[in-house]
Amino acid sequence: MRPTKGKGPVKKDTKEALKPVEDKRVGKRKAVSNVSKSSKRQATKAKPAKKDPNKPKRPPSAFFVFLEEFRKTYKLEHPNNKAVSAVGKAGGEKWKSLSPAEKAPYEAKAAKRKTEYEKVMTSYNKKQESVDDENDEESDKSKSEVSGEDDEKSEEEDEDDDDE
Repeated sequence: MRPTKGKGPVKKDTKEALKPVEDKRVGKRKAVSNVSKSSKRQATKAKPAKKDPNKPKRPPSAFFVFLEEFRKTYKLEHPNNKAVSAVGKAGGEKWKSLSPAEKAPYEAKAAKRKTEYEKVMTSYNKKQESVDDENDEESDKSKSEVSGEDDEKSEEEDEDDDDE
């Protein structure tokens, strides 16, 4: 017997997989570009700057200030519910249902924390600048010391050449 067309195992080659083209012409398809996963990772994974462990954390928004208090009450009401996502969803729904007057105390707390954070950040930035300045001065000193030694050696060599 002859095998019939289209009745065998289907082989899909990922390189030739088709995807819909977002174009005005409906029904047109275009071959997927041949981009490997490793090149995507390299493009998106630029080495981030090293995080300073001494840098102050950003202040929470009004919603997160609300959520801190809401978690406590939610856990008392639902002691068996251990899922973090359930607490977050319930907190989000409750926050949306609050009136602006009810949100005001949380927004005030968030604003207070933000001003404290800004003060701490200004002092942190000043410390960072002073540390950077000290490092720059040390590197300048070492550069001048090295170049100064080279100048002295070349002068001595010039004097030796004059003696001959």
